[in-house]
Amino acid sequence: MYVCLCHAITDKQIKEAVRQGDCSLADVKKRLGVADQCGKCARMANQIIQTQLEFEPNFYEVA
Repeated sequence: MYVCLCHAITDKQIKEAVRQGDCSLADVKKRLGVADQCGKCARMANQIIQTQLEFEPNFYEVA
């Protein structure tokens, strides 16, 4: 699904950015350019990021 129409960025691209270590909208914005023009996609992009972080955290538990 397209999230950012200005840059043709999909939810899959955002999820992949999170898998590669991005953990905030600012990080994904730097990597992909999401939400840097009209900004209408910022809320949806942030929801995708947060959901992906809950599903697949970017840290490892230390025992």
